Amino acid sequence: MSVDVVETIVIERPITEVAGYAGDLSNVPHWCRRIDTAEWQTDPPTKLGSQINFAARVLGRELVRRSTVTEFTPGEQVAIHTPDGMFPIDTTSTWRAVGGRVTHMTLRHHVVPQRFSRLTAPLMAIALRRTMRRDLDDLKRLLEARS
Repeated sequence: MSVDVVETIVIERPITEVAGYAGDLSNVPHWCRRIDTAEWQTDPPTKLGSQINFAARVLGRELVRRSTVTEFTPGEQVAIHTPDGMFPIDTTSTWRAVGGRVTHMTLRHHVVPQRFSRLTAPLMAIALRRTMRRDLDDLKRLLEARS
């Protein structure tokens, strides 16, 4: 059973700024609470095929997962696939301009749990949705605080 969670937010900043910042995978640790560091395995900037290791602390242990950019349209979308760990995950961020200075962002996580049952998948979805909402709220605060 897979888990598919989508969250959206409206950020009062131009799409070039929002997509430029959020689409630069180096910035992920600044707005995703569960990610401590991002280490490029290929040369930046973000492009199709880019690989980056994201490190997080889970239950007191450092967990490093390699992600690969599977789709990239500058200013519109970035998708990454993370195959290792307890659950492979596909993450897609998309941006759409709403007027000249407002951006609608969609964040989607598609997870295929390997060691979870049908009973735990709904709990995983709830936790994932909560984390995604906090991350998007943090991104909004960060970008809207810029002058």
